[in-house]
Amino acid sequence: MSKSVAILQSSYIPWKGYFDLIRKVDCFVFYDDVDFSKNSWRNRNKIKTPKGAKWLSIPCGRNHLTPINQVRIDNAPWQEQHFALLKQQYSNAPYWDMYLPFLEQTYLEQKWGALSDFNQTLIRYITQELLGHVATEFDNSERYQLSANKGERVLQLLEQTGATHYLSGPAAKDYLQEDEFVKRGITLEYMDYSGYPEYPQQHPPFEHGVTILDMLFNLGPATVDYMQPLKPR
Repeated sequence: MSKSVAILQSSYIPWKGYFDLIRKVDCFVFYDDVDFSKNSWRNRNKIKTPKGAKWLSIPCGRNHLTPINQVRIDNAPWQEQHFALLKQQYSNAPYWDMYLPFLEQTYLEQKWGALSDFNQTLIRYITQELLGHVATEFDNSERYQLSANKGERVLQLLEQTGATHYLSGPAAKDYLQEDEFVKRGITLEYMDYSGYPEYPQQHPPFEHGVTILDMLFNLGPATVDYMQPLKPR
């Protein structure tokens, strides 16, 4: 039986391409037992403002080179600040009210301490509840026994999850040993993030590389119509 798998670190309220990667595979593996890089997509993302894109960053202190799944969030009022910034920029968006309960629960009603837990919880919820996609299974790399070699770890993880097809982000071309996939009978494909249509945003000019929340606030249930089409499985 064929099984497509994607492997990627969790990120803070990622852009639409992240969720398209999830939607295109049978199993999505959170790869959070690798080192955290400060000021990366792991703990920040962008929203649209009248003055251009603005970063929302989760304060993580001195966690550089700590495994992502061990990174602790600083004890600072960042949740309230992020909620206030989202409200300031998107409260007039067509579907703000639809997602307000989700935002209040996420930012105002619960205190988060572990970055990985927070990111993974939001990604699962957005995928399954807000985008209505439940076909993809979620897994976590920390459940498996893997070597230290970067390229070998991915191959071992694919073998242990029973993958027959690996859908990779394009940046991995720099380190993946493509011949090893052939030897192990796993087909390899790189995700193509080109060709996304524009959609109405609150503030021009249009920008693709912002959090998926921007799409949800502006498009609501029609968000998936502006993402990549899914092939029948």
